[in-house]
Amino acid sequence: MSAEPNKYRILIVDDEESMRDFLSIMLHREGYHVDTAVDGAQAVNHLRDHSYDLVISDIKMPRMSGLELLAHIKERTPETVVLMVTAFSTTDEAVEAMKQGAYDYITKPFRNEEIRLIITNALERRELRQENLALKEELGKRFSFEGLIGKSKAMQDVFTMVKKVAASPVKVLVTGESGTGKELVARAIHYNSDRRDGPFVPINCG
Repeated sequence: MSAEPNKYRILIVDDEESMRDFLSIMLHREGYHVDTAVDGAQAVNHLRDHSYDLVISDIKMPRMSGLELLAHIKERTPETVVLMVTAFSTTDEAVEAMKQGAYDYITKPFRNEEIRLIITNALERRELRQENLALKEELGKRFSFEGLIGKSKAMQDVFTMVKKVAASPVKVLVTGESGTGKELVARAIHYNSDRRDGPFVPINCG
């Protein structure tokens, strides 16, 4: 019995029909949306027509190798996770694939549970990365300099000062009466500085 369909779409790329069928049947049963390609060139056509969360590709294939396909994916859709499949004799190429951006590689023959776990972890990691990027984008919009409202000369002077200190490593003390936007200014400095990837911790000293 097949599992309930989920949101993830997977592309399997392998010139061995038996491997394509095996992975396709297994992943369909797990509830994934699955497409297959016989080589990298056909995979490129699929990637042109659809967006994939995960690509599982053999390394040794005719017309277009797995490494060439990996380069194509990372150039056009870097958020797509790529899992390489290799024979024991091509482990060095699998390591090279990792250097070029593959999430992981698995050697043939492999156990069902092994590849299931790798796929689950890869998709969970992709989901987390996408959530982090969305959060950073939202924070960037919310606390950009454009988020500081004010057209007076005094406010424009504040904007200029915020831009200067955001680009420097100096410590900054923001003062002002309650409700004047001290925390908004502090957040704008933080999220436009080199420290934006670190935590912002507001402390109420009142």
